[in-house]
Amino acid sequence: MAEDLLTVENLYTQFERTDDTVYAVNGVSFSVAPGETLGIVGESGSGKSVSLLSVLGLLRGTGRVMSGTAKFMGTNLLKLRRRQLEDIRGRDIGVVFQDPMSSLNPTMRIGDQIMEAMLTHQYTNRKGAFARTLDLLEEVGIPEPKTRFRNYPHEFSGGMRQRVMIAMAIACEPQLLIADEPTTALDVTVQMQILSLLQKLRDKRRMSIVMITHDFGVATNFCDRIIVMYAGKVMESASLDEFLKRPAHPYTIGLKASIIEVGHRDKELRPIPGMADTLNEVPQSCPYAARCRFAQDRCRQELPELRHVGANHYVACHRAEEVMADVG
Repeated sequence: MAEDLLTVENLYTQFERTDDTVYAVNGVSFSVAPGETLGIVGESGSGKSVSLLSVLGLLRGTGRVMSGTAKFMGTNLLKLRRRQLEDIRGRDIGVVFQDPMSSLNPTMRIGDQIMEAMLTHQYTNRKGAFARTLDLLEEVGIPEPKTRFRNYPHEFSGGMRQRVMIAMAIACEPQLLIADEPTTALDVTVQMQILSLLQKLRDKRRMSIVMITHDFGVATNFCDRIIVMYAGKVMESASLDEFLKRPAHPYTIGLKASIIEVGHRDKELRPIPGMADTLNEVPQSCPYAARCRFAQDRCRQELPELRHVGANHYVACHRAEEVMADVG
């Protein structure tokens, strides 16, 4: 059995503010196998993006990784110097960000930006980078690549800019692609086109993908395995089949109930009550208890550990068995 491509263990990240500290990631652990697509799902502020930004060394401002490991092909990324990490990021690990307009350089032609990724990592020479850029533009679905090579980002639609970002991310044939909310700012039709494109690229290259999304529907239509995060912690982790058949955490059930599924247009949407609190301390009890209809005194007093409840299925809930029985 092949070793996992990426293994993150016990990751803690926090942000220092003027008056307090935000504990954004609190002991997160997960792994990504070769060729696997992992979905990380949760509301805004759940810690899903911060977890991956921590791994990639892309935290801004006062963000700091306090402890943990993040081994990519056996190398702990959290121990690397900035230049060493930059060599891996963009070459072996590609990244697609949520807002391509803010990620692309508005003063550079898009062809030059794609070429720059290859030249920076010495993937090929300038002639080879030019030819490969044209191939990549065609592969990601941008028509007339020779003409579009010379265009600037503002001359593209949102969906086309995201295709350019994907071309940049795969330019050096990475083994792992991290897609951080790549469809959020796009309309539904374009969302499906981008997801279909990512799926084709994944299957062709047999690369692993981590899909970060707040949309449970996106995750269930694209990923092999899903983890659900809340308050900087993993609440549930399971294969796609397990998630669809036997969700075990009340938060997971709440996320599923708050989206419209294909073929269920008449289903009543049920938003999760309340809002997630800002984490000014590391959770000492279940962070979801205040919003949970299953919560009891134990939930408000004792932090649930991630435990096994089925085949490759883990959940951090004191009452998981009762939750599964109730849903069933």
